Amino acid sequence: QVDLVESGGGLVQPGGSLRLSCAASGTISRTNVMAWYRQTPDKERELVASISNSGITNYPHSVKGRFTISRGNAKNTVYLQMNSLKPEDTAIYICNVEFQRVLNVEGATRRMSYWGKGTQVTVSS
Repeated sequence: QVDLVESGGGLVQPGGSLRLSCAASGTISRTNVMAWYRQTPDKERELVASISNSGITNYPHSVKGRFTISRGNAKNTVYLQMNSLKPEDTAIYICNVEFQRVLNVEGATRRMSYWGKGTQVTVSS
């Protein structure tokens, strides 16, 4: 079982900053990708940022240059630094971890994906 716990959400004015944290616990492959998604009632879940265990990052155009994802010193922790926040960034931010789990000695694997419960970010004056 893998659990993810997010923290750091809240209410912030437009132009402000927030830093989200996510800690994953359980049996997780060293080769993994951790990511932040966001969800609003009227949109599909959207990828905000991802980072591989080797530090390769990926951002959509909507947040590039404003958001930064990074790995913490503690194993399987990830942060999302959000600057220059806009009202349209308002959403529930959800942490995700994906990795391949080895099933048997023949090397069969299964893609595993786990989600946190999310933390609310509200950008409003």
